[in-house]
Amino acid sequence: MAKTKKSRNAKRVLLKISGEALMGDLGYGIDPAVNDSLASQIKEVHKDGVQIAVVIGGGNIFRGLSAATEGMDRSTADYMGMLATMLNGLALQDALERVGVDTRVVTAIEMKELAEPYIRRRAIRHLDKNRVVIFVCGTGNPYFTTDTAAALRATEIGADMILKATKVDGVYSKDPVKYKDARRFSKLSYIDVVKKKLKVMDATAVTLCMDNNLPIVVFNIRKKGNIRRAVKGEKIGTVIS
Repeated sequence: MAKTKKSRNAKRVLLKISGEALMGDLGYGIDPAVNDSLASQIKEVHKDGVQIAVVIGGGNIFRGLSAATEGMDRSTADYMGMLATMLNGLALQDALERVGVDTRVVTAIEMKELAEPYIRRRAIRHLDKNRVVIFVCGTGNPYFTTDTAAALRATEIGADMILKATKVDGVYSKDPVKYKDARRFSKLSYIDVVKKKLKVMDATAVTLCMDNNLPIVVFNIRKKGNIRRAVKGEKIGTVIS
């Protein structure tokens, strides 16, 4: 197993939030209580002096892959999914700024009236100025997931780690909701994730992290304070390295 960077020394992290995490127990859309809780947790870490970038999904509003399986053109479906991430990014920006955190939404698809276009050096400059940066619209290309976008952006900005926020407390051998005998892993190698076909991140994202020795911490976002615990290197969730 490759040596993991010491997460307690993390100065810059990328937080990957799925769209599904934003909807909480709702069947669709954004749960305001969940959105506000996320903003509070991010603020807590931000106050510690950690630079935070966020990549956000759109599955709570539209899932491109699901639409493609029902006959829609895959590229069109993926672009619609990317637009859904913009809605989530603006909602999180609003929640963060209401608690006093300076935030910038940065998009891979140009929408000048809503957000800044993605320029790597400008995004890093925002982080250096202690602004939270929210990356939306994935990579700007169809056929790539927001997990891949998270791995790509984390690598580009020189993040120390990816924090993968989920609804469960780590990576399991199988779905813990359906199977009581599901086993949680405390540590995994990148190769283990690919070989076991564990549904953490897609293979492209995991391979990109492996090539750049970028650790991934998978944890339960529903438990308040877990973002801070993950950054500090406390033993929560699953560490992939």
